[in-house]
Amino acid sequence: MPLLARTVNTPLAIEVRRGAIAELRAILADRRISAGGDVAVVVGPGQGATVAALVRDQLDAADVFPVAGGTLEAAQELADKLRARSYDAVVGIGGGKTIDTAKWAAARYGVPMVSVATSLAHDGLASPVSSLDHDGRRGSYGVQIPLAVVVDLDFVARCPDGQTRSGVGDAISNLSACADWELAHRVRGEPVDGLAVTLARTGAEALVHHPGTLADDAFLTTLAEALILGGIAMSVCGSSRPCSGGCHEISHALDALHPGLASHGEQVGLGALFCTWLRGESDRFATMAACLRRHGLPTRPADLGLSDAEFAEAVAYAPGTRPDRFTVLEHLDLPVGEVRARVADYVGALDHL
Repeated sequence: MPLLARTVNTPLAIEVRRGAIAELRAILADRRISAGGDVAVVVGPGQGATVAALVRDQLDAADVFPVAGGTLEAAQELADKLRARSYDAVVGIGGGKTIDTAKWAAARYGVPMVSVATSLAHDGLASPVSSLDHDGRRGSYGVQIPLAVVVDLDFVARCPDGQTRSGVGDAISNLSACADWELAHRVRGEPVDGLAVTLARTGAEALVHHPGTLADDAFLTTLAEALILGGIAMSVCGSSRPCSGGCHEISHALDALHPGLASHGEQVGLGALFCTWLRGESDRFATMAACLRRHGLPTRPADLGLSDAEFAEAVAYAPGTRPDRFTVLEHLDLPVGEVRARVADYVGALDHL
């Protein structure tokens, strides 16, 4: 008998709205995650004090653990603390580093994890991956997808615009990542998970065409949903493929050659735009460039403080960062001299938009 359906791991609950943290006890109880609030709450350094006060007012049985740094060592230390007693769940509240630390510790301890985002800088809030620093390098660690994802727009609205812009770049890069995956399918027969592509691309499309600004709740909600869908897409296919292509390879190269240059989202957004141009997708290129410009994200190397030659060097270096991944960069396999010429043409194309 043919297999007519499959089981997909997704969060049990998704809440994107204002006031969510103030109602966290009700959310945990209503979703049968924790009836009595017997949870470990992990908070970060940014808005952590405000969050901790809100949590203590409503979750008497909770233990609050401050963390900082987003390192593997911090996650290991948190996991050791979680062994002191039994918890219904680990609730990570904060930005990406805090949530990734909580995800790793919860997976190590074998406890369900609830992701509560106070910023929208990247798609880690709902993904089955923790990105943590160790020995001066950033590694990606497989973890369980969060049991629930909560985004409190009250806190998101207070974040620096740069963090939200980074999330926009990360979400939009899914369009290029999916196109690279489909290219790999056409050129070398790599299997494509259509459901994962649908989830990742649908959220990104909604964001690209949204007329709002970083100050609009409707736009922030669309951004949150796009990032969540990207995380679920990775869970569906068991890989970062629908959210990571040549765009992320370029970002990894920039991290290696110019550490601390810009945020992850700024780098992958620029990388996605360049890869889209390399694939000859003129309409998509114009639409994506307009969106990045509208929200103040970089579209050319100079916007990151790089010369065209420095960016070309990073593009040439990029395929070596993910030898197992086939993207437009591997497909074209351009020598560095040709990359310089393509970058010059790319910048010229932006001038004519």
